[in-house]
Amino acid sequence: MTSVRKSPAHTDQASQPWWRGAVVYQIYPRSYLDTNGDGVGDLPGITRKLGYIAGLGVDAIWISPFFRSPMRDFGYDVSDYCDVDPVFGTLEDFDALLAEAHRLGLKVIIDQVYAHTSDDHDWFAQSRASRDNPYSDWYVWRDPKPDGAPPNNWQSVFGGPAWTWDARRQQYYMHNFLASQPQLNAHSPAVQEALLAAAKFWLDKGVDGFRLDAINFAMFDPEFRDNPPWPAGTRTITRPFDLQRHIHNQSHPDIPVFMERVRALADTYGTVFTVAEVPGPDPLPEMRAFTEGEKRLSSAYSFDFLYAQSLSPRRVKASQMNWAGPVSEGWPSWAFSNHDAPRCISRWSPPGADLSAYAKLTNALLLCLRGNPILYQGEELGLAQAEVAFEDLQDPEAIANWPRTLGRDGARTPMPWTNDSPFAGFSEHKPWLPVGQGHADRAVAVQEQDGASVLNFTRAMMSVRSQSRALQTGDVSFPEVTPPLLAIRRELNAEVVTCLFNLGTETVPVPAGLVSGHHGLLASGVPVDLPSELPANAVWIGRR
Repeated sequence: MTSVRKSPAHTDQASQPWWRGAVVYQIYPRSYLDTNGDGVGDLPGITRKLGYIAGLGVDAIWISPFFRSPMRDFGYDVSDYCDVDPVFGTLEDFDALLAEAHRLGLKVIIDQVYAHTSDDHDWFAQSRASRDNPYSDWYVWRDPKPDGAPPNNWQSVFGGPAWTWDARRQQYYMHNFLASQPQLNAHSPAVQEALLAAAKFWLDKGVDGFRLDAINFAMFDPEFRDNPPWPAGTRTITRPFDLQRHIHNQSHPDIPVFMERVRALADTYGTVFTVAEVPGPDPLPEMRAFTEGEKRLSSAYSFDFLYAQSLSPRRVKASQMNWAGPVSEGWPSWAFSNHDAPRCISRWSPPGADLSAYAKLTNALLLCLRGNPILYQGEELGLAQAEVAFEDLQDPEAIANWPRTLGRDGARTPMPWTNDSPFAGFSEHKPWLPVGQGHADRAVAVQEQDGASVLNFTRAMMSVRSQSRALQTGDVSFPEVTPPLLAIRRELNAEVVTCLFNLGTETVPVPAGLVSGHHGLLASGVPVDLPSELPANAVWIGRR
């Protein structure tokens, strides 16, 4: 059951930048829409669907990398920062996308990858050519130990040492990820200038923001000290990387200083949104360092929810209360799913749960958090994680570590647009990854016709948020209730919004005092009138 009540527009006098509280829709371009029949999504495909995206009610789109690349890591191995890879189209296609997005009132955010390039990049070709040319120190080169071993014990994310021998220079080069992704020496002023020049190229075109990929990997300990061990304990280990504490190969204190240069450039173009991805087991100090004050990035997001195996009131409270202070402390962004993490309803939904009801709950929860929600393509449809057979895998991490890790392909399968074609309307030809199991049944065309669908509920929730300054930028608190009931209160000036979620599998009572004086705005699984109880997976949102 989905119940909605229209509410009057609510305004607030406070002046905020456009991005604070904005809803961002992430697009993985390889899997959005194929318009040229090669089985891979492209920029014209995104442009064709911008009307659909605007109709969701989001404020901005973030497009994962579409730059020229050999695609060994599907675009995160950049060989030219200032060009579009032919598989996605042309620079003219990007210009057309940007113009149409802006016509529809959508901001456009693109990735920037500052930690590494592809080994096909011209910078790397010149750097490896000799030890005494202008690019020789643009990457991280070290002599072997006397016995020929790598310079230290650093491990790569994708498995094995973070060092590869290069016969041209008779040295090892560093890579935190694939061997084909050599580490940039971002300590170098020349490298920083080159990266800022690439950012300026896209700002000149009119982009509205940048998502900074794995930015805490951008700088390293110049003394190259060994990382200390991290005993496995009860953790599941899939790679040697998991057995170290990563205090020397990443997270150098000069990274925030470089972020100030990024922010200074962005500010010359007006109000530009800059958001950092901060992976790792203890991201909070870095997130604060990257975002505090007015000279650093707009926002940052961690993996608090992206790899969590369960959803609980305690987890939500702990994550939110880290960011409950004044905006000068930094402003968070939140993602439950993305192109790297298994889809959240597959990780969190209890056995036998109604996945549509659970998807409504997670989408509503994401949109009620204080910060910027980042909605991954397909979340608005309630897509579950796809199972990709070994012979269909494309993800190098999944192939290298199979079957110990699910890899990333199950979250990257094609977006389903229709249920009356072999490839769910994504392409007329076999796509680069198979369509996910049951995804065609949840296609956009199917859900458009169902007023109670996840898609239409998510649009309704977007509308509620767009009319509530409290939900966009208000304070957050958590009234005392008994788990698995979760109560979130958002307040700004005289507006108070109370959001209730039953994260359990049984009906729970709702304390009368919690909702007295409210009028319902939206509900799922329960009438929009004031509830006395909430069934499993139910949502209720009201204002007083």
